[in-house]
Amino acid sequence: QVQLVESGGGLVQAGGSLRLSCAASGTIFSINTMGWYRQAPGKQRELVAAITSGGSTDYADSVKGRFTISRDDAKSMVYLQMNGLKPEDTAVYYCYADISSINGLFVASRDYWGKGTLVTVSS
Repeated sequence: QVQLVESGGGLVQAGGSLRLSCAASGTIFSINTMGWYRQAPGKQRELVAAITSGGSTDYADSVKGRFTISRDDAKSMVYLQMNGLKPEDTAVYYCYADISSINGLFVASRDYWGKGTLVTVSS
């Protein structure tokens, strides 16, 4: 069984910073792409940032230059450093990872999701 657990959300004033963390645990064989999505009230879930196993990154246009994604494969973790936060960044942030896990004699790959962490940016 594989689990993703996020931490680091909270309330911050506009212009402030937060660092989100996500830890993967379980019978993990390998972790491929990891990333963060967010969902604001009344809006669809959107990709914020992603990072491949090779270190290539991708960001939503709205966060480029303000957010930085990184990963620590030794700890099975992914991070999102958020600087220059704006009220429109307010959302529940979800960690996801494409993980190959050990299932008996087999290795199976699928996307896993965390339960989310709330980020609230006040104006």
